[in-house]
Amino acid sequence: MIDAQQWSEQSGVLVLPSGATVRGRRVAAATSPADFAVLLAPGPVPAWPHRRIRWPDFWIPLDRADALDALREALRRAHDGERVEVACRGGVGRTGTALAALAILDGLPVERAVPFVRAGYHPKAVETPWQRRWLRRVS
Repeated sequence: MIDAQQWSEQSGVLVLPSGATVRGRRVAAATSPADFAVLLAPGPVPAWPHRRIRWPDFWIPLDRADALDALREALRRAHDGERVEVACRGGVGRTGTALAALAILDGLPVERAVPFVRAGYHPKAVETPWQRRWLRRVS
């Protein structure tokens, strides 16, 4: 098992405004274990606890309340020091949008969320206008 220091040094780990860390990745990417995962696409199921959000590729979650509930759970767990990850098929659009939502729920102003995730996670995170629009309704 990797410790908190090793976790924060892994590729794809974003440090949220509060200092909590969350890893973004592709669903199919081989990776070290997490304590909790939010899955945004069909695919392999990790051996660790997880929640799956129905979220079509390039779109927004089909059930806003369920998505926000899962993201709030992920944020609580990250604040408690658990290793939390978010994953979709490509690890960019949906994952980036979910990471931006976590940053907003963590206190970052909505207008700073996309640049924050693009700078700290992936330069193409949050791929569509409707994903950016969905983020405005997160807080």
